Amino acid sequence: MADEPSGMYVRELPPEERPRERLKKVGAENLKSSELLAILFRTGSRTLGAQDLARKVLAEFGDLRKLAKASIEELCEIKGVGEVKAIEIKAALELGRRLAAFTEAERPVIRNANDVSSLLMSECKVLDEEHFRVLLLTTKNQLIRVEEISVGSLDNSVVHPRECFRPAIAASAAAVILIHNHPSGDPKPSKEDVAITRRLVQAGEILGINVLDHVVFGDGTIVSLKERGLM
Repeated sequence: MADEPSGMYVRELPPEERPRERLKKVGAENLKSSELLAILFRTGSRTLGAQDLARKVLAEFGDLRKLAKASIEELCEIKGVGEVKAIEIKAALELGRRLAAFTEAERPVIRNANDVSSLLMSECKVLDEEHFRVLLLTTKNQLIRVEEISVGSLDNSVVHPRECFRPAIAASAAAVILIHNHPSGDPKPSKEDVAITRRLVQAGEILGINVLDHVVFGDGTIVSLKERGLM
């Protein structure tokens, strides 16, 4: 088993000093680059613990930008960094690069139920269970992401306002669109669908998050509760 920082195993460190525990407690943004890299490594080498190896890698290249430009072969030249760790480094830094390159202009704008249909119809029409999801939107109706809330028949206990709005609050979403599918292929909203929608609209008003619509998917067709005047 690999040694950990300062000749100690991670399990021997006080919990507050373990990188994974620190991340959960203080957030990833408050960890040093070496700690984040150590979490990625999980284990060190025969002679270095994960954090020591991470510090060695960073020292070898000087900074994250130069590390990101390093090839797998160059990374593998560092003693203790095999091909697996080199690939993990490249993958993680590429994800960071793509996130940094992501712009608001690349986010699809959801103007109406047809935009929702274009985004999700191919997926929703083949689902064999009911999936309730929430589209998180910016103030300009740009899509932040789609959150899965529940799978199975809808009821008030499953689709609870707390579960629906928690991801919206975390993402600082200005508005949401509710969607779910009917595996029967008939998108006609049920009384339960309407009741849940109105309950969530009221909850959104309290939280300051606008519920723009609830779109029900069938087999190639949709129904907008907003357009039907059911909200």
